[in-house]
Amino acid sequence: MNALNPQLRAAGGRCGRWLSLVNLLAALWAQPGPATMSDGFALPQLGHVFTFPRDHGAHPEFRLEWWYLTGHLFADGGSRYGFQATFFRQTAPDKSTQLHLAHMALLDVQTGRFLHQERLNRDGWDASASNVTLALRNGPWSLRSAAREGAPPRAEDRSAAPAADPMEPMTLLGGIRSEVSFALALTPTKPLVRFGVNGYSRKGAELSAASYYLTFPRLAIDGQLTLGAAAPIHVRGEAWMDHEISSSQLGRDQVGWDWVSIQFNDTPSRELMLYRMRLRDGTTDPASVLQWVSGEGQPTARPFSWEVLSEWKSATTGATYPARVRIATTDLATGAPVSFTLVPLAAEQELSGRLGGIAYWEGACRVFDAAGREVGSAYMELTGYARPLKF
Repeated sequence: MNALNPQLRAAGGRCGRWLSLVNLLAALWAQPGPATMSDGFALPQLGHVFTFPRDHGAHPEFRLEWWYLTGHLFADGGSRYGFQATFFRQTAPDKSTQLHLAHMALLDVQTGRFLHQERLNRDGWDASASNVTLALRNGPWSLRSAAREGAPPRAEDRSAAPAADPMEPMTLLGGIRSEVSFALALTPTKPLVRFGVNGYSRKGAELSAASYYLTFPRLAIDGQLTLGAAAPIHVRGEAWMDHEISSSQLGRDQVGWDWVSIQFNDTPSRELMLYRMRLRDGTTDPASVLQWVSGEGQPTARPFSWEVLSEWKSATTGATYPARVRIATTDLATGAPVSFTLVPLAAEQELSGRLGGIAYWEGACRVFDAAGREVGSAYMELTGYARPLKF
């Protein structure tokens, strides 16, 4: 095992005290807070009762919301690709309209080529998000519940939606200019996970630094990928999908976050999610969290450490990002110390953020255990390195 092991053994020995601290913080955070910010935008509330399919849709009473898909695709011939598809919705400060930003990215692992594109549109003809179900559109890109196929995904659609299982399939249509297009069917293979306290996820000490955090940790993928003028190829794989709803993601002293999702090769399948809220001095905010997802889909928090093993500097933005990272924690099943090293499938996976104004690194990674065995696949997101974030 690595040099972090003595710390981890101590952390394992202190696990009971650590969990007591978590419970104390949860109790303090559970105190009633304001329902809105000073500007009138809604704040997430502990004890919120989610209703589906409505809560898969948009929440314009909150300032900011995103639906985030990352995943790994494998062609029939063995070629591998990483992809990202993100739909952002933001309510304008005067609440007069919605702004829709979307990002698409594809990594061709064989060549190391990384392609990405952004779209930014006002609500209306070019972009929309339904308030009653999952039905998002930005230009020709869309993400919607398969049960809503053929229905117009209009933000003003407030008609009664049919009852739906929160695990119903989805369809994703995306692309990158004329260079890439894909049509993917996404089927949840594990239950919807509510991270935090039943979906109420704190990101800092301030009551405003919180979100509702809903996740499908495993989506089976089946679909087609087209590269340039070549014939479409059949792809399969797995994706991870986050849906976060908030009005302010950051505390006053935070400048960004590091986020990781890992899908292990275990049977039954397990996953791991980590977000590290980063302070101005580079240290980790106590609100940071690592949560395992069991084979049954139950999230459980564990202590963790984060070690940067190497870095990569962007020629586009000048930002220096972590590259290879080691995460140390305790195993969900045994409580024994474990560590995992994330190795990017390509160094250059930065989205420059020309339209949205935020550059960040979002990359497909391999995952190795302390013995050097490949044990899973991951996506890692690194924000606030080009410049501090403000939400």
